[in-house]
Amino acid sequence: MTEHDPRLDGLRGVAPSILASDFGRLRSQVEEVVAAGATVIHIDVMDGHFVPPITMGPIVVEALKGVGAVLDVHLMIDRPERQLADFARAGADVLTVHAEATPQLHYALGQTRELGALAGLALCPGTPIGPVQETRDALDMVLCMTVNPGWGGQRFIPSSYDKVRRLAAALPDRAVVQVDGGVDLRTIGDCAAAGATSFVAGSAVFGTGDPGQAVQDLMAAAAAGRSRPA
Repeated sequence: MTEHDPRLDGLRGVAPSILASDFGRLRSQVEEVVAAGATVIHIDVMDGHFVPPITMGPIVVEALKGVGAVLDVHLMIDRPERQLADFARAGADVLTVHAEATPQLHYALGQTRELGALAGLALCPGTPIGPVQETRDALDMVLCMTVNPGWGGQRFIPSSYDKVRRLAAALPDRAVVQVDGGVDLRTIGDCAAAGATSFVAGSAVFGTGDPGQAVQDLMAAAAAGRSRPA
């Protein structure tokens, strides 16, 4: 995508992850955080193969269309190129695939753009940044996993800060650097200082008594982090 896509602007900021939401009140909770200033909603898709849990599919993406935010779909699934069209039709604005999940990475990223979505590439903590350097011209966003995907209750991996710095340096200025895992008020400022521009937060938003206020507090902490050196 050579022209600027306004969805890139929407991606920058706190991205509440609905995986931590109350699914009995999903739409209303999403509307609450959007009203509080969230411009992106993060949707974690897991298939029970690439990662152990099974979560949600295109029907959930479709249910959130028109909510007033960028729908950011993180595909933690094997061979994601087989499912891209279904998620694009459901309304995904961003489709992020894992470098570890397909031997056809460049094809998957190109297909994502052909379907009209922004193309994201996710890296697990143990994966070097080489795939990003090889596909940088096909990327709109890189997702740096700051915990190992698929297991809850993990702590933020401190070496992720350096990885974020290296990713930010390797990408075109237009690209978004996203962090996911253990992002909260203790870590978001340092992530922003390291160069992250999009911050996935699940329990730090929906695990609180006031998700809207939590989004605003995280946004303020990220802004404070950006204003200081890494």
